[in-house]
Amino acid sequence: QVQLVESGGGLVQPGGSLRLSCAASGSSFSINPMGWYRQPPGKQREMVAAIRSGGSTNYADSVKGRFTISRDAAKNTVYLQMNSLKPEDTAVYYCYVRSGRYYQNTDWGQGTQVTVSS
Repeated sequence: QVQLVESGGGLVQPGGSLRLSCAASGSSFSINPMGWYRQPPGKQREMVAAIRSGGSTNYADSVKGRFTISRDAAKNTVYLQMNSLKPEDTAVYYCYVRSGRYYQNTDWGQGTQVTVSS
């Protein structure tokens, strides 16, 4: 059974930084696509960042240049370094991992709240 546990959320002032972590268990996900989505208050969930087995990454336009996704394959963990945070980054952040022969399955973490406010 896949389990994803996020940590690192909290309250930060505009311009500040946070680092989210997502630890996966239940299998080895060293080559599986993983990433982050977020859901701002009253809005739909949106893609933030993704990382693939070869290390290639992609980002939402709204976070390019400010957020960095990385992974530690040995620890089955994916990270999201968030810098220059803005109030509009306030959201619940969810990590995910794709699995299955064609990566057709998606498992989600429980989410971690990020609030950017002065």
